[in-house]
Amino acid sequence: MDRREFVASLTAGGCAGMCVDLILYPLDTIKTRLQSQQGFFRAGGFRKIYAGVPSAAIGSFPNAAAFFVTYECSKSLLGSAGLLSAPHMAPVTHMFAASLGEVVACLIRVPAEVVKQRTQASPGSSTYHMLLSTLQQEIPFSLVQFPLWEYLKTLWTQRQGHTLSAWQSAVCGAVAGAAAAFVTTPLDVAKTRIMLAKPGSTAASGNISLVLYEVWRSRGFSGLFAGTVPRVTLISTGGFIFLGAYDKVRRSILSQAS
Repeated sequence: MDRREFVASLTAGGCAGMCVDLILYPLDTIKTRLQSQQGFFRAGGFRKIYAGVPSAAIGSFPNAAAFFVTYECSKSLLGSAGLLSAPHMAPVTHMFAASLGEVVACLIRVPAEVVKQRTQASPGSSTYHMLLSTLQQEIPFSLVQFPLWEYLKTLWTQRQGHTLSAWQSAVCGAVAGAAAAFVTTPLDVAKTRIMLAKPGSTAASGNISLVLYEVWRSRGFSGLFAGTVPRVTLISTGGFIFLGAYDKVRRSILSQAS
């Protein structure tokens, strides 16, 4: 990745992150409160659905910028040599690149997430537990979303015979985001429970397996998928805005620089 591509990915990623976080923040608040152990209405219901938005706004630009710079750089390096350069290995390359991007982005995202969701619902556990649970949730999410996004774009490009427009990339992002959101909802439930846990409780230990078992034992299958509808809606819409905006801004910057 050259300097021009680095700047384009950095700027486009940051802009896309700001757009999606600010536009969809109310849905994220509702999802968090639905997953809260104390219940939706006791956690705040529909009141103050923009609570915690300053921390989200502050963290969204550097978080998304860090992710996409790492993702694009890793994708370029991994795909330029060795076994991963083969076309059929592209999904593996995208998985590795997305995972590395999430690790870097989490170093920025986690402190902001702790502040945001504690403000949205209630006091919770430590930043350390949040970091572990976020990585355990976000990496599986990215392992589904980004290879699927890249695959859908490649498939659509081959069928129409030319590069996708920004809105087409956005549609692919929406589909990939919806699929990844549904599959990883139980992990998101566990992350929310851990973060909002009272000291000394099962969730406060940060053990995702124990938390998932506790949720299943107390609330059954429906508890594991609490907040699925707003989560899938949020992330599908977010994928449309986020990945579409990223492609649009990045292409604009690269075209102006060329």
